[in-house]
Amino acid sequence: MAMEGSINSEDFTVGCLLSIKTTLGEEFDGQVITFDRPSNILGSKPGPKRNIRFLKANYIKELSFLGQAEDPLDIKKCYIDLHRLQAREELAVRQAEADAERIGVGVTAEAQSIFDALSKTLPVRWDKTSIVVMNEVHVSSPYLPECVSGGTPAANDRVKKVLELERKRLQARGAGL
Repeated sequence: MAMEGSINSEDFTVGCLLSIKTTLGEEFDGQVITFDRPSNILGSKPGPKRNIRFLKANYIKELSFLGQAEDPLDIKKCYIDLHRLQAREELAVRQAEADAERIGVGVTAEAQSIFDALSKTLPVRWDKTSIVVMNEVHVSSPYLPECVSGGTPAANDRVKKVLELERKRLQARGAGL
């Protein structure tokens, strides 16, 4: 059956096997384990692995009924790899913390753009409103080449060069608006 228009929730009876094609071009077979009518979200178990996939039913372009199977939530057959889940959680938390540390608090959008530009080629971190590059060079507000201090002359020159180029890029972008 091809999905055109509204979705009939009876198509998603727990235990039924479906072949699904999404609006994004993905194709997979899965067994329905749940369907939440208010949010229009389908939970399926694709393949023999005990992974669960949630899909907004609006993204289903076509689906075919392949048959009915036994209860997918049979407790004797369910397996959750807690170590894998904990590892994924720890990785996500570390990534979120790293992302949060890269956002300056109390700084302008221009300062954040300069930080982001420096971070593409050099290790940087925020120290309140100052940018610390390579743990030795400090760039203070208003983030001009004259505001660079500390570190070796070579490191200083490198940071100043990147600062100048980023300021030119920001000015060109501002003039193009």
